[in-house]
Amino acid sequence: QAQLVESGGGSVQAGGSLRLSCQASGYTYSSNCMGWFRQAPGKKREGVAIRRSDGRVTYADSVKGRFTISQDNAKNTLLLEMNSLKLEDTAMYYCATDPGTWTLCYVGGPTDFAYWGQGTQVTVSS
Repeated sequence: QAQLVESGGGSVQAGGSLRLSCQASGYTYSSNCMGWFRQAPGKKREGVAIRRSDGRVTYADSVKGRFTISQDNAKNTLLLEMNSLKLEDTAMYYCATDPGTWTLCYVGGPTDFAYWGQGTQVTVSS
């Protein structure tokens, strides 16, 4: 059973930066799919950045060039560096992992990941 705990959210002015972390524990998958999703009030959950354990990464078009996903394997931590934040980036951000997803491990693929964190709020103001 995987456990995921996000941190790093907060309030920031437009143009600012935040770094989200997702501490993973409880599993030792040799190959898996991990990613960041977000959900704003009244909107559907959407994939933001997804990373496959072979290093393949994909991003939502809305965050390309601004967000960077990375993984610190030594610390079992998934990171999301968010720069040039915009008002529309305001949302609850979730970390998720699914050991059974490989071929479809990309933004735009299935979002019914097996394990989810509790979320961390990101609020961008003008």
